[in-house]
Amino acid sequence: MHKLLLILFFFATSCGKSSDPIPPVVVKKELLIKATDASFIPEIRSNNIVTKNRAGQPEDMLTTLKSEGFNTIRLRLWKDPVSAHSGFNEVKTFGQEIKNKGLKLWLTVHYSDTWADPGAQVKPAAWAGASFTQLKDSVYVYTKKIVAEINPDFIQIGNEINNGLLWPDGNINKMQQMKELIAEGIRAVRETSRQTKIMLHNAGIDNAAYFFTNMQSLDYDIMALSYYPFWHGKDLSVVQTTLNALGTQFSKDIVIAETSYPFTLGWSDYTNNIIGLSNQILPEYSASEQGQKDFLIRINSIVANSNKGIGVCYWGADWVAFKGSLSTDGSSWENQALWDFDYKALPAISVFKN
Repeated sequence: MHKLLLILFFFATSCGKSSDPIPPVVVKKELLIKATDASFIPEIRSNNIVTKNRAGQPEDMLTTLKSEGFNTIRLRLWKDPVSAHSGFNEVKTFGQEIKNKGLKLWLTVHYSDTWADPGAQVKPAAWAGASFTQLKDSVYVYTKKIVAEINPDFIQIGNEINNGLLWPDGNINKMQQMKELIAEGIRAVRETSRQTKIMLHNAGIDNAAYFFTNMQSLDYDIMALSYYPFWHGKDLSVVQTTLNALGTQFSKDIVIAETSYPFTLGWSDYTNNIIGLSNQILPEYSASEQGQKDFLIRINSIVANSNKGIGVCYWGADWVAFKGSLSTDGSSWENQALWDFDYKALPAISVFKN
């Protein structure tokens, strides 16, 4: 990776608690993975939403992302979702479009019919009655099909699996079974593709060393972490220290697989937003277009300056309020997207390009 001599200075905004300047950001290397999760794009397209680039010109979201410097698109994959969205066929088709554009494809396999995270890891309905032996076989066969037919550049065996996956069989309280299930997913990838890199994904940084210590016997390539200030702490120096410590301890590459920041505390539909109060965000960065951009620059620099950091993925960049302003089941994330309430790309979308 070539060296960058870029030095950026930031100052606290009027919304911050301190008038002291934020420490200078020195970016020493370019990130290998410049990503966003763009899983909503097929659904947004089906609603005939017209999105615009930073110049205000109508442009498809995927085209905008590539032109703004993103080189990797992350997609979630659900086993048998209620709708077709995020199901195998949609992800396969959209994944091929992503690769045709010259972008890398990163799949996060939830091993569920719906959202999987530290608080919910529900088995697919089709596997509900399976014995543990049958469940391991299902993971292997399903993962092998994914890699053979979709051929991702990166694949997560589970999403935010701090507490395990495929509960109750793979709950972290049954550590050996949890690892056996993950190992079957890994085996399927290794047997099918020599190129696909395998990630294990932990939400947060405080418990990361514990999680990856437990996973040391598994054959994976990249440590993936979620970092949201609201859930995972508001001291960015701790994030930097933790990434360096993890890289040193485990000698594996690291990515921030999920992060985001609001450009406003306002809303565009009647769905309650996750972030809506100033005490939920960092005092150094306001909920503004500039604050969102500065936060993302800082996160990029933290990862780039860590000894094993190789990438950042912005989560929910595309999750605009596409179901209408009166929707109560729309977006809880529209104020953290990288398009504004008029569907125009925001300044933060250019961070990877710059």
